[in-house]
Amino acid sequence: MAEKINKVTIIGSGPAGYTAAIYAARANLQPVMFAGGPTLDDPQRVPGGQLMVTTDVENYPGFPEAITGPEMMERFQKQAERFGTVIHMENVVKVDFSKRPFFIQGESESCYSETVIIATGATAKWLGVKGEDSFKNRGVSACATCDGAFFKNQDVLVVGGGDTAMEEATYLAKIVKSVTVVHRRDSLRASKVMQERALKNPKISFLWDSAIDEVVGDNKGMSGAVVRNLKTNDTKLVPVTGLFVAIGHTPNTGLFQGVLETHQGGYLKTVPGSTRTNIPGVFACGDVQDSYYRQAITAAGTGCMAAIDAERWLIEQGE
Repeated sequence: MAEKINKVTIIGSGPAGYTAAIYAARANLQPVMFAGGPTLDDPQRVPGGQLMVTTDVENYPGFPEAITGPEMMERFQKQAERFGTVIHMENVVKVDFSKRPFFIQGESESCYSETVIIATGATAKWLGVKGEDSFKNRGVSACATCDGAFFKNQDVLVVGGGDTAMEEATYLAKIVKSVTVVHRRDSLRASKVMQERALKNPKISFLWDSAIDEVVGDNKGMSGAVVRNLKTNDTKLVPVTGLFVAIGHTPNTGLFQGVLETHQGGYLKTVPGSTRTNIPGVFACGDVQDSYYRQAITAAGTGCMAAIDAERWLIEQGE
């Protein structure tokens, strides 16, 4: 059993986790990070969050020429390590938040910690259809605000019928030539305001009672999608260069079920205006507690907040 007691332990990486590490390290809190890694469910998973499967990042301030997601996360990691963050490239498999110091069990390493910052992020839900994986970042995306600018004056599809899908469609309509929404039902689940906004937009059309069967293209990228009408079973090839999957995200909170309070969608609850959870000394930042913005810059901002919250909480405890 581990005997060393950390002042701050960060579970997860990405913009939120690494920013928390940078701030905590510069505050001389000697943070230890469990950055994550492959799992049985996701053997391709790598530390660094959703940006690790993002090609060009053009909307992060300070990078006028754009930067790839993996390169950005490499820079975040190096900066965190420069100030002394100890990083374990593995997943946490068990936590005990019932008493302080908290206990964190990784796949090979374990430790006790006075505070914990959770930055485990969220995972986009995908369709699971043929060709989807092949054309991720080559036409297939789960974030219009991240990738929409790459599709100027092009025809794209949006899959989904909730608020997220309508927000994505409306946002894309300002940039692209046309948006076609593919939805499994004949009515939308989105709020009335979001529905009206999308239905009134002349650049947005709808394929009702329909689903994507396959994404097609060549070595240059996506060129279309096979859409099936779920009532007639007829299929047709829709020529588009972009497909935005907007069927939601799953926050990576399995480790904390029944321990930390969550919203209905599974996102960790934090006290408004802070990163504090329902357990004193445990903080949450980034996409694991943010179902609304889900941007690298906002995740980094809450990572900063979490480190400052942890530092101030330790001072309040006289530590």
